[in-house]
Amino acid sequence: MIIEQAKDVLRIEAEGIMDLVDRIGPEFEKAVLMIFKAKGRVILTGMGKSGIICRKISATLNSTGTPSLFMHPAEAIHGDLGMVAKDDIVLAISNSGQTLEINNLLPILKKMGSKIIAFTGDPDSSMARESDIVIDVCVEKEACPMDIVPTTSTTAVLAMGDALAVVLINLRRFNKKDFKRFHPGGSLGERLSIKVKEAMITDDYIPMVTLGSQVIDAIKEMDSKKIGATIIVDNDKRLAGILTDGDLRRALILHDSIHSLKVEEIMSDSPRTIDEDMLAAEALGIMELYEITHLIILDKQKRVNGVIHLHDLLGRKDFKLNGGFIRH
Repeated sequence: MIIEQAKDVLRIEAEGIMDLVDRIGPEFEKAVLMIFKAKGRVILTGMGKSGIICRKISATLNSTGTPSLFMHPAEAIHGDLGMVAKDDIVLAISNSGQTLEINNLLPILKKMGSKIIAFTGDPDSSMARESDIVIDVCVEKEACPMDIVPTTSTTAVLAMGDALAVVLINLRRFNKKDFKRFHPGGSLGERLSIKVKEAMITDDYIPMVTLGSQVIDAIKEMDSKKIGATIIVDNDKRLAGILTDGDLRRALILHDSIHSLKVEEIMSDSPRTIDEDMLAAEALGIMELYEITHLIILDKQKRVNGVIHLHDLLGRKDFKLNGGFIRH
């Protein structure tokens, strides 16, 4: 009984993937060429289990020569839209095509000039109508006995994402040498596969001062914690800004003396924040995109829960990179 049920699941999911074969056509080709010719990144967005699939597709694209990021659709409208540039392509995934967070987000992205590709099981859905290219990933049924739990549908979308990535590999003439360059292995490869929460600085190790503190106190905190920045918070530990080495240099150009200034006079008041469950590779991509070395992690109450520095992502010990060594 158990063995037969397991075999049924595999048959149903395999049939779901095979049904996609005949739906590969002009729209798929347009999507591939749009991504191939894009000057920006592929920004993947999806809720729930679709979001998990987005992260996997993003990881595959990143490791095979197509830069990409995952953007949570709910967090996007609360600041994360800042990660989207005008040359980026958005790949939105929703089986129903009626996911509220996605459908609230797409019109905003269109106004920003983004081109949108949809992977959906309903080509007539609201999401499909807001998209420039629609890829039909409909499946006949889920593998679960209630036909509810996303099983066949998520497997089918994942397979379609693999098809997209592999075709791009061929277009880019991505070879084993390129693959090795993106997979240096050893400590770095392992480091970038972990989640941010496994590498971030927490608790008393976070450099932090409150609003109203003098710059000299912030400098002392930066010096003691040794990550080149200190976070500025209010009395409830909610994020107010960040003060970095770069902010200090710029302040010294403008002021004869900065020691007695208040931190809010020279801090950056809109630092980048990320989710603790984001992969280290994704965090590294954000740092590269915005040319920064610090990202702040907030809890559900928007209080500072941690901070991560570029060196925490790469590892603060020596590691081997394509035959050479980098020392942190």
